[in-house]
Parts: sequence; C-alpha cells; structure tokens
Amino acid sequence: MGRRWKIAVLVLVVLVIAGAIYLPRLYHRAVGLERNPTSEQAERHAIIEPPVSTPSDVETKARMFWASPASPGKLQETDVEMKLSANPVERGKQLIAALIANPPSPESRTLPAGTSLEEFYLLPGGVAVADFSSELSTEMPSGIQSELLAVDSISDTLAANIPNLRRLKILIDGHEAKTLAGHIDLTGYFRLQAPPSALSAANGSATPH
Repeated sequence: MGRRWKIAVLVLVVLVIAGAIYLPRLYHRAVGLERNPTSEQAERHAIIEPPVSTPSDVETKARMFWASPASPGKLQETDVEMKLSANPVERGKQLIAALIANPPSPESRTLPAGTSLEEFYLLPGGVAVADFSSELSTEMPSGIQSELLAVDSISDTLAANIPNLRRLKILIDGHEAKTLAGHIDLTGYFRLQAPPSALSAANGSATPH
C-alpha cells in the first residue's frame, strides 16, 4: 500500500473516531435546545390542563373574585357568564382554570399566569383539595398581601359557586408545603364561606365573613 493510501486510511479512521465521539454530543445538545424550558412547561400545562367542557355543562353566571384595581389588597366580585359542570369536582377545575386564565385586567390577576391546577378533588365533610403546580409558589409576587389575595380569590370563588364546601386544602406539586411563598401557612385548612353578593351586601341582608 502506497504512502498516500496509508495517509488517507489514517485520516478516514480519525474522522470515524471523531464522529463517534462528537455526534452523540451534538445530538443531545440539539435535543436540549429544541426542548427548552418554555416548551417543556407548555407541554406540561397542556397535559394537566383541566377539560374545557363536560357533558353536564350549563351556561350560568359565575361569581369570580379577582384583585380590585381600585382598592389594593382587596378582592372584587365579577360576574362572568360561563359554562360550568353540574359535577362539583369538574366545576372546581373550571373555576380555578378561569381564575388563572381570564382575569379582567393584568392588575386584577391573583394567581401567577404560569400556574396550572394539577388536581382537584373533594373529600367527605365538604373538604376541597386543590393541587397546584410549583409556579403558584415560585412565581408568586413577593409579599404577604399577594399571598392573601391568591388564597382568598380561590376560597371565595369556590365557596360562591359550589354548595356545601366547608374547608380548602392547598397542595403544591402533590405535597403539603409549609407556606405559599414564605408567608401564608399551608399546613392547615382554609375555612370556606360563600361571600355575600354585591346586591345582598348593599341591602345589608348578608353576614360578612
């Protein structure tokens, strides 16, 4: 075999070895770039997003509670025409999904936009359990007021639209968290009581809670 052929064969062997070493790395890097955190989060949210509708849905006026732009630190009732399930579990999922997705304005938002409801179920005795993704905690604006508004908006919205609820348990990623984002204690239960409607409150016929 001539000298040139030996050199050519040697170069070919080196190229084959280099390809075997670096091609897998390039592949994994390309896959990593393709599956960036944003796309992974979108896929995750798409998987755990509650059903948009159920067979028992009926058009009704839901009482939703978002932050009041005019009164910082307080909630404002907003009546929203929407389809809600007669099944209380599915209804709870729809209500919380609407709280996250449909605030009347950016200033009205009480739950971080990246939050997903991973599960919602009811226990005997009127106990509602809402299991949220970690974004409820990690993307929550700093401060006890933001955390209070988040918990109260969930509690008031559920209590106003689902009869016979008594208590609420909030979980994060399937586990009990010590606090929501450093302030509000999540180790216990939150008492649920339907807030008075704006009309009843104006007439003085409801008991404040």
